[in-house]
Amino acid sequence: MKTIGLLGGMSWESSLNYYKIINRYTNELLGGQNNAKSILYTLNFEEIEKLQYEGNWDEASKLLEEGAISLKKAGADFILICTNTMHKLLPKIKSRVDIEFLHIAKATADEIKKEKIKKVGLLGTKFTMSEDFYKGILKEEGLEVAVPNEEDMDVVHKIIYEELCLGKVKSCSKMRFLEIIDRLEDIEGVILGCTEIGMLISQKDLEIKVFDTTSIHAKEAVKMALEVKE
Repeated sequence: MKTIGLLGGMSWESSLNYYKIINRYTNELLGGQNNAKSILYTLNFEEIEKLQYEGNWDEASKLLEEGAISLKKAGADFILICTNTMHKLLPKIKSRVDIEFLHIAKATADEIKKEKIKKVGLLGTKFTMSEDFYKGILKEEGLEVAVPNEEDMDVVHKIIYEELCLGKVKSCSKMRFLEIIDRLEDIEGVILGCTEIGMLISQKDLEIKVFDTTSIHAKEAVKMALEVKE
């Protein structure tokens, strides 16, 4: 069993879900008292959030690089960045830290393709929805991606940072998310492209297929650690 390195704390709410999913899925596959071998490095999201809004991605990258180096030194065999947004920095981090990373967008794209789906909606932070670092990978995998309009993007972004990252789950916010998804035309599925959105929306809320990136990323890490071949 390989050791999974978790670069977390962005937010700690989603990192908690990563830890639960990884260990439960490992036990599901192996039984007995088995759980995953993992190392968690938790960043202070207050620092990260400020750098995001300042547009100081270079400084944010340094913090993640320090975390990745620490995970490698501690014995991690590969690393998960436990957030969608900060994959924006992965190319730079990979160029400076010699360890394998499991990309959340690539893992998600692979899962979508298994369902033979061509067009998906994408919800996430405004960085994820509006920039190409994430959508570009989905498109490279042959997927068509629909995102909310500017006003709806602002709503989604605000709920993520002001509620979900703080562990606040509100029924009124769930309804707003469902309304926003409903406005995305001709989609066959929707990507919960922020690791906190799964706290609010699940498959039982929608008839179309829901792709929870936290669950997909975490389970793919377990397969990688156990060298499970599909």
